[in-house]
Amino acid sequence: MPPRIPGVQRLNTFSLCLRPAVKPQTPALLPITQTASLSQKEKRRLAKQDPYRWAQMQQRKNAHLERRREIEEAREQQKGDPVRGVTTPFIESFDSAGQAPLSKPVIDEDGNAVQEAHPLPTSPHILNNLIHKSEFDVAIDNAYILTKPMESEYTLSNPEAWEQRLEKHEAQHARAVEALQRIVDLEKGSSKDRRHANIRRCVETFGRHETDLTLPPKPLSRGQKDEERPVRGGPDTGSSEVQIAILTAKIRALANELEKGRGYKDKVGKRDLRLMVHKRQRLMTYMERKERGSARWQHMVEKLGLTKATYKGQITL
Repeated sequence: MPPRIPGVQRLNTFSLCLRPAVKPQTPALLPITQTASLSQKEKRRLAKQDPYRWAQMQQRKNAHLERRREIEEAREQQKGDPVRGVTTPFIESFDSAGQAPLSKPVIDEDGNAVQEAHPLPTSPHILNNLIHKSEFDVAIDNAYILTKPMESEYTLSNPEAWEQRLEKHEAQHARAVEALQRIVDLEKGSSKDRRHANIRRCVETFGRHETDLTLPPKPLSRGQKDEERPVRGGPDTGSSEVQIAILTAKIRALANELEKGRGYKDKVGKRDLRLMVHKRQRLMTYMERKERGSARWQHMVEKLGLTKATYKGQITL
């Protein structure tokens, strides 16, 4: 039989399109061919092939890191420590209760002086046992007069014996004065005695019975009349700046104790430190809202070295 040739069964099996084909539009500008940039790894590989280029890259990198470190240190120093703030001469004088005229030089591990001693504000009129220097001098003069031997007929007839009694009185008085000076010396006192002395110094420095005479008053607001200030009956011990200064002295003393020996295990001391820091934060927030950058605020902040870190935001210890 002849071979069978397959043919088209029906014409509807073809799908013919008699419409002319649409030619795509030719773009006016050809697309820009972009080349992929080299990766950092490839750049380092190529740079290592040239030692001079590699040294330049490392030098620029180290310069950038050093500059960033300096900026971070400057920011941290400007912000300050939330507990200690910025150390000022008045703050350093708390350690000796205003008795040391010079600060202690800072020495590194090798014994080299990192920071030399500088003068500190002193309060020589404040003595131990809540005694003032003027009171001590008056008591010494009265004791000398009361213990001085009196002249009599016997002393007039025996001038040598009178001279001996006077010399003995002078020697006894000198020994008594020396013993009393050791008793009232704050350098030989306890930490409690220094705390009481620092409280007296804070009252004298920041009390409004003193600052009202030296600092300019707060500017008056619109519509407010200038009124005479009431006469204070005694030292100002309750104003915000005095309480903040007293808390700062206590915080510094407690922080120094916690840094010694095994103070890091003192949980009660850490709790007391946290309470005092937060109490000072509340007082500073209140005073900033009331004073609004007045002379009292500037005087307190500059004297105590308090920064925004001591009263702004959340303080975590």
